[in-house]
Amino acid sequence: MVKNQVNTILAQNLKSIREERKLSLDKVAELTGISKTMLGQIERGVSNPTIATVWKIANGLKTSFTSLIHEQASDTLLVKRSDVQPWIEDNGKIRIYPHFPFEDGRHFEMYMMEMDLEADLQAEPHIEGSEEFITVFEGEVVIRIEEEEYMVRAGESIRFRANRPHAYQHSGAVTTKMSMVIHYSK
Repeated sequence: MVKNQVNTILAQNLKSIREERKLSLDKVAELTGISKTMLGQIERGVSNPTIATVWKIANGLKTSFTSLIHEQASDTLLVKRSDVQPWIEDNGKIRIYPHFPFEDGRHFEMYMMEMDLEADLQAEPHIEGSEEFITVFEGEVVIRIEEEEYMVRAGESIRFRANRPHAYQHSGAVTTKMSMVIHYSK
């Protein structure tokens, strides 16, 4: 990353942290030992602070160094299908698109799945306490959970404990398209 980009990110993060905590520049100067003038220049992105200065700010605000210099994730994320590499199963008859993979702090992941005619997928039991939430948008699928079978058609949804053996089998005459959310207990 170019130094100017780091300075811009530092400026945004410092201002954001200060405003979030409702701290004046005077108070941040008192906490960090960095002058109010220098802090103002850093927040405006016109200063080129040393690593030692950034560490003083981080320590004074009791935050991590990286929280000051790494770009914060946006509140909005658009995931385009062309940006998602699908997992291919059953000789290409099944395509699973991991739109929102599991991340720390979130206890779920979201997929879009397409199943062509005669496709079949055997799933291993997930960890204890996990659940799957599936909505079929086109076509239909038979979902087997242990010994039970459920036909899920377009416009229908199913939820089940996923810590048991389960499988998905294409049913019908058209490609089945469905969304899948896997929720993991804390």
